[in-house]
Amino acid sequence: MLILLPPSEGKTAARRGKSLDLAALASPSLTATRTTLLEALTTLCRDDPDRAATVLGLGPAQRDLVARNASLESAPTARADAVYTGVLFDALGFATLSPAARRRATSRVAVTSSLFGIVRPGDRIPAYRLSGDAVLPGLGSVAGVWREVLGEAVTTGMGTGLLVDLRSSTYAAFWRPTPDLGRRVATVRVLHESGGRRTVVSHFNKATKGRIVRALLEDGADPRTPKALAEALTRLGWTVEIGDPTPKGTQLDVVVSDIH
Repeated sequence: MLILLPPSEGKTAARRGKSLDLAALASPSLTATRTTLLEALTTLCRDDPDRAATVLGLGPAQRDLVARNASLESAPTARADAVYTGVLFDALGFATLSPAARRRATSRVAVTSSLFGIVRPGDRIPAYRLSGDAVLPGLGSVAGVWREVLGEAVTTGMGTGLLVDLRSSTYAAFWRPTPDLGRRVATVRVLHESGGRRTVVSHFNKATKGRIVRALLEDGADPRTPKALAEALTRLGWTVEIGDPTPKGTQLDVVVSDIH
């Protein structure tokens, strides 16, 4: 099983640590593309910070992020599971997983990244700013760059198991499953039910996805089909409704009324 997460916009910068070594990251098939994007981003932020701020969607109070991007190649790194922050990652709580669950996370979890394609929890990366919908001068859209090369890394990570796709729509555009993989892909949507109505609410969506990943890692469940995943989540306490299979995968709706 491979659980594919979206990244967080907010990131915790390491205060000390080794500088970035692209060759040491998982999924070495992505090294060339990572190098191209890193060079394009750092050059833009170093040589034209005003344009960089516009490209990155940053306001005057966020210009420090442009400077941070300019020095990514020499910046200290930390484990990806410590760099990414936010509602989903707080709910997942990598740091407080049991030893067995952390070992499972190493092989079962990957985070989609605008700069690195996908990273594993133990990959050492710097804190960076690059949104999935960004368009870099000379390269075009970040999503378009990754769409050409990301498939091999994801399918290798899946192996013969199930892909649990928790990406947001922005990052789903980086790679979409081919029809031959559809039967082994489960997408998860979280619906908040209140007053007889169901809606998608960002906080509930992110927090519940984090909790789902944590529960699967702690439990050790390794479902190999969308139906088996729905059964595992039901056993773990969620209300799950499974959709019809499609060439792109099977959607699971997790219905929540509250999160404590």
